[in-house]
Amino acid sequence: MAAQLSIDICVCTFRRLHLADTLHSLSKLLLNPDWRVNIIVADNDDTPSARELAESTARETGLALTYIHAPARNISIARNACLNKSNSDLIAFVDDDEMVTPEWLEAMIAAYQNNSTEVVLGRVRAEYETNCPEWMRNGDFHSTRPTWVNGHIITGYTCNVLFSRTAKSIAGLRFRADLGRTGGEDTVFFSTIYKAGGRISYAPEALVTEIVPANRANLSWLLKRRYRSGQTHALLLLEGSGFGLLNRLKNLALAELKALYCVILALPNISHPERSRFWLLRSALHLGVASRLLGVKIIEPYS
Repeated sequence: MAAQLSIDICVCTFRRLHLADTLHSLSKLLLNPDWRVNIIVADNDDTPSARELAESTARETGLALTYIHAPARNISIARNACLNKSNSDLIAFVDDDEMVTPEWLEAMIAAYQNNSTEVVLGRVRAEYETNCPEWMRNGDFHSTRPTWVNGHIITGYTCNVLFSRTAKSIAGLRFRADLGRTGGEDTVFFSTIYKAGGRISYAPEALVTEIVPANRANLSWLLKRRYRSGQTHALLLLEGSGFGLLNRLKNLALAELKALYCVILALPNISHPERSRFWLLRSALHLGVASRLLGVKIIEPYS
């Protein structure tokens, strides 16, 4: 008989009614009888505003659910509350505006077991409303996939992830509270795991979907997100061992040149909106790197 495997699926939430839809999708997961699955909902609001919605949905769907009130308005606090509450073998995170497919957990655990890695990332497919700009839909700028560097995934994200709770590179690690309003706390978390020897793999068939809301279906929001991502990358550079003044100046000059290069590439593509936006967003990323290397405070696009 196979040993039972325990999994906590964590959903951090803040005043979002879509939480009920997310929980409904989790209730339809295909589950191995040897798995013990529990849902942890961490409410990041000042008051426990999501308690009734979470608990009533659990009663309706039959989900095993633990509700935690983890105030206030700092996503790292909510994520850490989930880590502190969990005592399972594996921990997964999805967002409260996402829907998982029935096969999602099967694909994540298969990748975890077959690849012998500490972390597995899944795919997040953005779904665009009919009034969304055509260039945005064609460029698919909101979907999330890992980035490889020299054949390795060196960081991750919390919108679709599964990882070992007790692995040496992970046990005791927590999300940084000083990044809980800016974003990037997950990038730093998984980068720390990778630097400690943790291996990260990808399960493209472990799919979740996310509807792009109207307030994010614009170039301004995408530029801010890329700019902040660049600032997070620079933060990791600055906190790396041996990164002194000379390296800071070299990376600053390189980031500025890359930003200019991307703007130059955007200009001849003005007649192709998705291409020009792609290069503008790359430029914003490099400008974010340069700004943080110059000491500019990390912006708070989600606050």
